Amino acid sequence: MTIAFATCSLLPGGSDDVQDLIGALARLDIGAEPVIWDADVDWSRYDLVVIRSTWDYTSRREEFVAWAQGLPRVLNPAGIVRWNTDKRYLRDLADAGLPVVPTLWDPGDIPSGWPEYVIKPAVSIGSGDTARWGPGEEDRARAHLRSLRDAGRTAMVQPYLPAVDTAGETALVFCDGEYSHAGRKAQILTAGAGIQGPVRDDTARGQVTAATATDAELDVAVRALAAVPVGEDPLYARVDLVPGPDGAPLIIELELTEPSLYLHHGPGSAERFAKAIAARL
Repeated sequence: MTIAFATCSLLPGGSDDVQDLIGALARLDIGAEPVIWDADVDWSRYDLVVIRSTWDYTSRREEFVAWAQGLPRVLNPAGIVRWNTDKRYLRDLADAGLPVVPTLWDPGDIPSGWPEYVIKPAVSIGSGDTARWGPGEEDRARAHLRSLRDAGRTAMVQPYLPAVDTAGETALVFCDGEYSHAGRKAQILTAGAGIQGPVRDDTARGQVTAATATDAELDVAVRALAAVPVGEDPLYARVDLVPGPDGAPLIIELELTEPSLYLHHGPGSAERFAKAIAARL
């Protein structure tokens, strides 16, 4: 049996996670290799395609979703890919009663009640076209908002939570619905830095260290996974949380398509995921 780990032309060899998983699968006598998702490939020759570092799809989301839907067997499933590659899924989570970072969708103007805020497109990864704005930057912030609108992209505006600068974000990684490990991401966006552009691995934009999830964080993460409306079980999931003004965890992202899994920060996690993949075969 052979597994394809879908990646992009920017990372033809796959991310560190991919290399770790290939090694762990080899120890189970299962072959695996990185394959560029939009290359001319006969995908039927693979027993399973696992989407990993496909970090260049944001300008071609519909093409990417159609590719996933056309695969014989893919994880995470194509229905999840369609739902999760547009951050408007956060509205579904909020409607289900989950604590989500407050979000304005396609607002007519920048917010007046938030000292600092983040503007980003609903379809983006790696902080692409995302910026943190504050006092004295109103004209640039409006230009950023206008540029997204003019490009036909859904804009989202969220308050910049001060805890990101101190506590950072906690990313809880799940394997087959079970909590595996956690990593803490340091600050990524710098005040007044303007629009962030390049697609890069998360670990290059903010230091990641091993973390231990609190009971409150685990509760929110488990509830978030239970609220996913697509009736298919994900192989992997990453729930990114940050303390809100009252210290309670808020959901920034529920990553179900191509997240870094921070396997280096979870002893034995590559082996856990390899066994889960083998079980899916």
